[in-house]
Amino acid sequence: MALKVLIVDDSALMRALLTEIIGGAPDLEVVGSAPDPIAAREMIKVLNPDVLTLDVEMPKMDGLEFLDRLMRLRPMPVVMISSLTERGSEVTLQALEMGAVDFVAKPRAESASLLQNYADEIRDKIRAAAGAHLRKRSAAPAARSPAQREAPTAAAGLSPRLLQEKLIAIGASTGGTEAIKDVLMALPEEVPGIVMTQHMPEAFTGSYARRLDSLCRIRVVEAQGGERIEPGTAYLAPGHSHLLVKRVGSAYMTELSQAEPVNRHRPSVDVLFNSVAQHARQNAVGVILTGMGKDGALGMLEMRRAGAWNIGQDKDSCVVYGMPREAANVGAVEEVAPLAEIGQRILARLRQWDRGSFR
Repeated sequence: MALKVLIVDDSALMRALLTEIIGGAPDLEVVGSAPDPIAAREMIKVLNPDVLTLDVEMPKMDGLEFLDRLMRLRPMPVVMISSLTERGSEVTLQALEMGAVDFVAKPRAESASLLQNYADEIRDKIRAAAGAHLRKRSAAPAARSPAQREAPTAAAGLSPRLLQEKLIAIGASTGGTEAIKDVLMALPEEVPGIVMTQHMPEAFTGSYARRLDSLCRIRVVEAQGGERIEPGTAYLAPGHSHLLVKRVGSAYMTELSQAEPVNRHRPSVDVLFNSVAQHARQNAVGVILTGMGKDGALGMLEMRRAGAWNIGQDKDSCVVYGMPREAANVGAVEEVAPLAEIGQRILARLRQWDRGSFR
């Protein structure tokens, strides 16, 4: 039976484009399209869709207000349709915090190849959303003030040598914006440098890094390339480039590449993990979180073969159990844990290494 999709968008042109794209897949059926949330509310009652696509900015009631009501009264899988603007990225991140499964950026051009890529992306995300585990809706955490950042906290108790030698690499996709946030918020400032790839368009990664930086004790930045990777800092792959790690003397450095997409993604988790396997080897911690597809599985396997310790998110806490499952299936993961425990598991492993005068 085809998945039933309801489109909510104030643009008649966008509704027509989405109807053509989604309806062109044999396993997807567009059961209706609404120009605003008021109309959508009545159509949901009658049509009972499996997945909703929701525009961010609309008349009568904006997408966030509607999503808030929907997730409280009738939770269902929602894929946001986002504009490639600063405002669009900030609102989309709020929508993901409120319970939207994923988002798709509106296409910038209408060439045949770009539209085909867009069609493939939105169809895949609708399918993944239909089978997603919906997160419980919770209030967005407040940003930390400078005073809160400087307030005393339980120290990790890690040696300066370990903080310089070790490296943490994180990869995620669908559901990953919230999963990465949960992991980073569980970590104290005193941790080794962190490198991260989250599948996102370039218009969104800067806003996402700033959002994480406002919430976490560690510093979070969008990687620029050529930076020395410092303890207590997380470097997020920009949406336009692969993020890699290289070793220069005793320091880890960031490097950006605009090579072809890997597993249909740039940035790719496999590219990051392969570079970590090569340059950090046994001094690395690998973390693979919720996401559809297989990106990161083989790179994480290379990390394990090189001596890294790897942990994967468990099925029950994943929004989409795709990437962690693939990594586990190829033997890349040593531990599997619920999302709420991953930060503490990382710290426990680092302390264990420190006590044993790590490898």
